[in-house]
Amino acid sequence: MKRTDDRLVPVLLICVQAVVWPGVPLVSGAVPPASALLAAALVAAVAGVALSLRRTRPVAALVVVAAACALGAGPLPAGAMAVLGTAGAAVAVFTVATERDAFTAVLCVVALAAWQLLQGISLHGLSDRDGIDLVLTAVLYAAACGTGLFVRRARRTRQASDLLLKRAESERHRLPAVERRRMERELHDISAHHLTAVVVTVGAALGLRDRRPELADEALEFAVETGREVTRALGAVRAPAPSRVEVPSPEERLRDLVAGFRRLDQRVDCEIDPLPDGAVAEAAYGIVREALTNVARYAPGARTRVLCRYGDTRTDIAVTSTAPPVGAVAHGAGLGGGRGQGFLRSRAREAGGTVHSGPTAEGGWEVRAVLPGRTVTTVEPSTPRSYRVAQSVAAAGLVLQPLLPVLVIRAEDTSSGAQVSAGIFFALLVAGQAVALLWLRRAPRSAYGMLLGLALLWPVAMAVGNYSGPALLPAALSLLATCAALAMASARTASARTASARVGRGATARRGSAPAGPDQEPATDARPPGRAFATTVLLAVLVHATAATTAVVSRGTEVPLWAVVAGVTAGVTLTATAAHRAGTLRARRRQAGHRAHDARLAAWTEEAVRDAWTERRRIADGLETAVFARTADMVTEAEAGRLDATATRAREALAAMRALLDTVPQGGTAPELRPQPTLQALDLLAHHLRATGRDIEIRMTDRVPRRLPTAVDLAAYHAAETLLAAGGDEPALLELDVDTDTLMLTATGVPRAAVREWLTTRVATLGGTLTADPQGTVHLRLPLAAAPDEEERHR
Repeated sequence: MKRTDDRLVPVLLICVQAVVWPGVPLVSGAVPPASALLAAALVAAVAGVALSLRRTRPVAALVVVAAACALGAGPLPAGAMAVLGTAGAAVAVFTVATERDAFTAVLCVVALAAWQLLQGISLHGLSDRDGIDLVLTAVLYAAACGTGLFVRRARRTRQASDLLLKRAESERHRLPAVERRRMERELHDISAHHLTAVVVTVGAALGLRDRRPELADEALEFAVETGREVTRALGAVRAPAPSRVEVPSPEERLRDLVAGFRRLDQRVDCEIDPLPDGAVAEAAYGIVREALTNVARYAPGARTRVLCRYGDTRTDIAVTSTAPPVGAVAHGAGLGGGRGQGFLRSRAREAGGTVHSGPTAEGGWEVRAVLPGRTVTTVEPSTPRSYRVAQSVAAAGLVLQPLLPVLVIRAEDTSSGAQVSAGIFFALLVAGQAVALLWLRRAPRSAYGMLLGLALLWPVAMAVGNYSGPALLPAALSLLATCAALAMASARTASARTASARVGRGATARRGSAPAGPDQEPATDARPPGRAFATTVLLAVLVHATAATTAVVSRGTEVPLWAVVAGVTAGVTLTATAAHRAGTLRARRRQAGHRAHDARLAAWTEEAVRDAWTERRRIADGLETAVFARTADMVTEAEAGRLDATATRAREALAAMRALLDTVPQGGTAPELRPQPTLQALDLLAHHLRATGRDIEIRMTDRVPRRLPTAVDLAAYHAAETLLAAGGDEPALLELDVDTDTLMLTATGVPRAAVREWLTTRVATLGGTLTADPQGTVHLRLPLAAAPDEEERHR
């Protein structure tokens, strides 16, 4: 998204301030003195420059704007700094909240509000003014800070989502190549060890047939056993188990890399956490390899420490070496091409992280990289506690700094009365409403009760504090907090209503399309979540209408009472309805974004697995036509005792295997109609999801047959793909088992009702059932005897 020019907002604020003052006095005929105009121009220039630099130095910009407007408010008339002192400071607060952490933003808001409170007390005391302007300013700053924190969180969520999609897209192109390399490696091992051993053994027996005839029987027996072992190994290549032990893990690769450098007389210590296979593991391996290579080139014999920490939010990679021993000769100092640092940065950037390298204080060298972690959250540097203490001390110093209040004090008498102004009561009520909003999610009933109880106290505060401002302004402030609570609650209610409706439709589909089983979950009769919320809205309208009517009537008005009640009730109702509508629209927009994200992620997962499955089927077809037949012929000839024919068939099988190996790296052209993956592709699905950061475990018992009815096989795989791909960041476990004539799938870590509803309608056509418990465990049962028409349609 293209960002607007940072100079636009300060220019607009300066223009509005010029209209308020000196524009309005000039129109009325009062010409301000030249000194006042010069002071206003200087303050506007300083505040405008600070606001223009607010994104690079947000805290400094806030301090400069607040200080400049406070200093300018002394010699200038009232209203000369009204816009820059309020809206300008609010813009700076918003920028601090979006660009800095939550602690810094809240600290700045509290310090600014406390400083302005002390300034107001030093200027006017506690009882000579209503203080409503101070309350409004504090509410404005709190709203700006809250909006900025919300924008920052939404931006972080969007960045994490984009990073996850980027990782999934890179893995989509990477998975077919990984599958080709795996099959190439497995086929090479089979041809290099098994078939070559048969050719050599049978050839030796043929050469020594006259002198050692007993070798012929041993060679024939060896050919039979090896041929059957080749058949089993090739079957495992075509359909490996969905476990984590098919290939060396990233942790094993890194440890082997360290062991290789130790064999070169390099002193290397390592602490390596298990990593999921994928872009992060590839980047970590490349960074560690490049760093260790540079140590071997430029600092041979230096003690080196390799650290790899895989966490929830980040993966830390550090390779630290000490200074080389005295007298060590760097024989590889001139072998580098000068492109290693660029490669390090590109590897980290492609994985979504950063890398830095440089000398250490002890004379060594360090390469440190920060890569995405398990939850694909954007990486942010941690803030030390000493820095937090320094921030708090600086804020306290600015708040209690006595010079600025002295500079802006005007020569006017302060009140010595004992009466407390209404502004103090309003500030306490606003603080209570803020506490209630903070507890809204944890204790909603108590929070609503506190908000509505405080709403009734605003007319009392107006009367006790002798408030003389607009009668409806305090009521509007009270209604603002309640509307914020209604908007947040309506968003949650809309999400709950959508989930309830989807689960209800799923239950209806199960009852209408499939026979009810003993394990089937009953339809819920719980009251819909929207009914309680509607009661809350009506109660809020009643309370706020009563409070506003009381405030207007106690002030005195010539409008009839029924007109006041009707107008106030209509206004409160429209405001509450607008807040409810805004929260509902926000929830729908968020859900639409989640659905779009899930759809793209599911599409790329399906593409990756289908492309890799196509590669596997292409190579498996070559095994079927070229290798399996010749291996079976070799076993047949060996069992018949024909040694010459056994040697010929073994050579043919070995030649066919090597020809197939030559075609594997080329990949071939993807067919127009790619085969749909089945349960034999679960290992590819697990590999892809683990590479994108998910913690996936798939367990399949021996009771699951290798060949299933086509409809059941396809439906079971699509169900597994939907369940595993739609989960969140929590670990997911999928278990497959067979009980008599029923295939059972049990998945944990699947919290979304939409997925369960979609699966219900999908499996109902096969006579299956789906149950789900509140803990997020889904039980799927599919009969192995699919309907003939459904089987034919899938074929």
